[in-house]
This record gives sequence, structure tokens and C-alpha cells, in this order.
Amino acid sequence: MSKKEIDALTAEFFGAFDNRGGTAADVARIRRLVIPGGVIVKTGPEFTAYTVDEFVEPRERLLAGGRLAEFHEWETSERTDIAGDVATRFGEYRKAGVLDGEPFEGGGTKAIQFVRTPEGWRIAAFSWYDAP
Repeated sequence: MSKKEIDALTAEFFGAFDNRGGTAADVARIRRLVIPGGVIVKTGPEFTAYTVDEFVEPRERLLAGGRLAEFHEWETSERTDIAGDVATRFGEYRKAGVLDGEPFEGGGTKAIQFVRTPEGWRIAAFSWYDAP
């Protein structure tokens, strides 16, 4: 059952950024999916560590403000290891959208650490690397 729950949580995580077809992205759901105090890290040339609010707020503006439209991202492969109440998922992903009127595509790697809480599985931390 844990793997199915983690699969569903991961799909909900990726779905939080989807604003295709004029629908509003629900980036705020990240606050529910990530435990309080969770850590979010972007690697690469602009290495940044975020709190949940520091991560969510600019993405809400970007996805709702019209600069980034028809955006979505999806997992293309994954490996999930579960040991008791902790799990780690390492996966490749793709993304596509229209930024400032220009279509784009990209992808990279995400690593997500999950913990089982009294409310079910939640994300304790995630990091990502966007391929150049």
C-alpha cells in the first residue's frame, strides 16, 4: 500500500503546477504535501534552499500572473525505496509550457524524501536539478 500512496502523493505534487487549459495551478497544496519545516533545494548555477513558503509564493505569482501558461511537468521514470516509515524517490521528469509568450520544454531529476506521519505519507524534503 505504501508505494501506491507515495505514487499518488508524487502525482499530486507534480499536478500542483499544472495550469493547462486556463485552469488555475494549485501550488498552495505544496503546503499540505510537505511537512512543516520541510526543505526544498534547487541545484545548479543558482543553488537555492527554500522554506515551503519561499518556494510556493513566487511560483503562485508566476503561474497565476500570465507569464507562465500551459505549464505542466510529469515524471518519466522513478525508483522508490521504502524502509518502514521513510522512503526516497529518485526520478526523471519533463516539463513544458509557454513562458513570456515563448514555448519551451525541459527536464531534469528530482529527489524526494517521504515520511509517514499520523496523517499519512508527506514530503520531508525535495531537491531538483534542471538539465541544461
